[in-house]
Formats: sequence, C-alpha cells, structure tokens
Amino acid sequence: MTDTAPTHTTDELFRVIDKSASTPIILHAPHGGRAIPAEYLSDFLISADELEVEKDAMTDHFTDTLVAGTTGASAVINGLSRFAVDVERFPDESEEMNQVGMGVLYTHGSHRQEIRRVSPGNTAPLLERFAAYSARFTELVDATLAAHGHAVIIDVHSYPQHELAYELHGGGYRAPLCVGFDSFHASDDLLGAVTESFGHLATNSNAPFAGAYVPLKHYHRDTRVSSVMLEIRRDTYMDEASVTLQPGSFRRLQDSLQRLVDRVAEAGSRRHGSR
Repeated sequence: MTDTAPTHTTDELFRVIDKSASTPIILHAPHGGRAIPAEYLSDFLISADELEVEKDAMTDHFTDTLVAGTTGASAVINGLSRFAVDVERFPDESEEMNQVGMGVLYTHGSHRQEIRRVSPGNTAPLLERFAAYSARFTELVDATLAAHGHAVIIDVHSYPQHELAYELHGGGYRAPLCVGFDSFHASDDLLGAVTESFGHLATNSNAPFAGAYVPLKHYHRDTRVSSVMLEIRRDTYMDEASVTLQPGSFRRLQDSLQRLVDRVAEAGSRRHGSR
C-alpha cells in the first residue's frame, strides 16, 4: 500500500517523494536499482552477461519496492545501479572502499576483479549525477528540518548470506539484520525502535557493515539529523540464487518497516510536540 505525495524528480533514474511538510522521516533506498545508461556501458571490461551477474551479487534487491510500499514518510529511491555511480560513498580520499575499487565510480567488482576503466569523457557527467543526487537529498533534509526541527533518515539496504570478497570487514556473524549507525547521529531511542520493530530478526550492530547515510552538509555537524542503516540479510526475504521474492517473508519485512516508521513518528510527536 502506498500513499500519494508530491514528487520531485531531478533525474529520471531517481525518485523523490517529498512529504517533508507532514513528516520528519526520510526513507532511503540507494542501491536497489540496476540501470546503467547506455552511454556508459562501453567503459566496462566484462561482458553484458557478466555485468548482470555482478548486479545480482551487489544490488540491494527489492529495497526500492520495500521503501515505496511504506507510508507516512518521505523517500528517496534510486534506480541507478551502484555500478554506474555509488551515491552513498564519500567523494574523496576518506572513502575506505576506494582501496577495493568501489568508491563513487566503481572500477572493480564483487571479487575485487577489475571490471571497468572510466573514460575521461564519462567521469564528469557521472560525477554530476552524484552531485545532483546529493544536492536533492540535502534539500529534502533541509526542508524537513525547517518544518519539524529534526529529521530521521532510515537507510535501507540488503546484503548476501555469504561473504563476498570485496567486503573489508567480513569474517564475523552475519545477522539477519545488521543495524548500522554513527553514535553522533543515532540515539538509543532510535536504535531501540529498530530492535522492537524488527523483533522477528536477530540483529548485530555495525558489522559486517557500519554507519548510515547523512548528507555531507549535516554529517558530524548537526545532531538534529538522525540516521540508521538497515542491512537486511537477503535470504530472510528472497531466494538469492533466482533473485525472487518470498512473498510471506517480504510482507513481514514490510510490516516491520511500517512499524518502525510509525514508532519513530509517534516518538517525535511526543518529544517535539506539534508544529
């Protein structure tokens, strides 16, 4: 079930549902897309079939559907594949994934193999896409802060049951739900709401993935912006081999995300009062 809301689309490959006037919550699905514009495909060193295999391994499958089906929140839903541009990376040397060729513009794949050499002519327009996405997200956060005095980002991802070679912090427990956060941007109340809302899934904190998306304008600067990352282990809601949903499990996941949105909204109303 979805509700209608004003939309503003900066690019046909990402969609913004702007409900900032009525809610402080922003859902984010940055890695659920598979689209790579045709003009950039010539940079890839692997075949089209091999690229689809990489997408199967690295796409956060159905997270776009999960976010789009949740009501009572703004949303930013990316249709562009992370193999074109990864909109969540730091755009400088502070990005640790640069060491495995997975910064803003990927050059390597899930097994640390070289898969792309970005041509000079494509670098600028790809980075412009990154900048446009970041700017629109920042604009949405600013509008939310102006309306409510705070903003809560729920950053929705998924990850495979079995570790992939590109992972920098693997080797440990792969919980059904990995909860990522930065203590600067996540309160105990927010983390508690996640645990309560997803009570059917065992959780682990910041492993194997850590942190949560915050626009650079607000990152470690504005405590009014909260953020939590949900890394959902894919076998809990889909068949990874065939890339197909398990309908019953996915509905339970939808119910849990909706419950989280409702709890965060209710807690915000109590804490900040109506505005």
